[in-house]
Amino acid sequence: MKYDYLIVGAGLFGSVCAQKLKEAGNKVLVIDKRPNIAGNVYTEKIEGIHVHKYGAHIFHTNLKEVWEYVNRFAEFNRFTNSPVANYKGELYSLPFNMYTFNKMWGVVTPQEAADKIAEQRKEITGEPKNLEEQAISLVGRDIYEKLIKGYTEKQWGRDCKELPAFIIKRLPVRLTFDNNYFNALYQGIPVGGYTKMVANMLDGIEVLLNTDYFDRKAEFDAMAEHVIYTGPIDAYFNYELGYLQYRSVRFENELLDQPSFQGNAAVNYTDRETPWTRIIEHKWFEFGKDDDGNDIPKTIISKEYSSEWKFGDEPYYPVNDELNTKLYQEYKKKADEEEKILFGGRLAEYKYYDMDMVIDSALRLCKEIIA
Repeated sequence: MKYDYLIVGAGLFGSVCAQKLKEAGNKVLVIDKRPNIAGNVYTEKIEGIHVHKYGAHIFHTNLKEVWEYVNRFAEFNRFTNSPVANYKGELYSLPFNMYTFNKMWGVVTPQEAADKIAEQRKEITGEPKNLEEQAISLVGRDIYEKLIKGYTEKQWGRDCKELPAFIIKRLPVRLTFDNNYFNALYQGIPVGGYTKMVANMLDGIEVLLNTDYFDRKAEFDAMAEHVIYTGPIDAYFNYELGYLQYRSVRFENELLDQPSFQGNAAVNYTDRETPWTRIIEHKWFEFGKDDDGNDIPKTIISKEYSSEWKFGDEPYYPVNDELNTKLYQEYKKKADEEEKILFGGRLAEYKYYDMDMVIDSALRLCKEIIA
């Protein structure tokens, strides 16, 4: 055995595991079928801008241990996520707060806003049966129709009446003027981009890119005492029980010869007719400055289109409905029977994970292993 651990996947989960295991004195090999490290948090520098190639990633957490851990590998700026909603040219604050309610109804005080929401909630009686009823019961009909319905239907490719209520249970509604989308103690973007942060985690660790684990699985397995697998769990078992479903995302990137396109990192397009769900303007994650602190004269935008996943597409969001959850549980039973393989991360656990939760999960796994 040449290595103590083989780690399949150089995304956040795999990279954190690699770093912790090497730190504990293990010999580690990381492989990834992509040509780059960092998985879906990969950032590429173009025209001085760190472009989030797989969609916007804004680090936020209430977990002090996770925050202290990532700060070992990157300095974080003070970026605060304050997205804007564009409904047919009308602009609203997200999360839903007093700016939103003032624009929607002309109300000025928190009491007026609360009264308006309470009045509109009345149309839903009993337990909400679907996403539409859940949303109306939280924020009323007006906000649902303008700011939730179209966006959600584009995101999931289904009518809101067909989607389960739980998807929108944690909708942030604030009777204050707070524009910070995340209720997180710690928030920011790594200075120099996520790729640099992950490269620092993997410093001194052997990494093979453009390397598909399944092309030489027996050979790779024989190289290490243990394997940590972070890819799709159904792929590991050659889809023998069927395919798990995902939503996928397609990006259209444009380099524009102008200093600003929309003046904000994220603008959501909430009407059904606009084909994209949102536009990301990457330079604003780092306040329009390059690594030397200079203003960047150009800008790069990414239009995001949500799509139904098909085999070969990049899997983004697990469809955690009853059918897929049941299928995942069947695969998990098989995974638990594997002796030298550990499964972890977004794809291996078929779970929508925020970045801090991925890191927390990896740190907890490593504590168990190293103990």
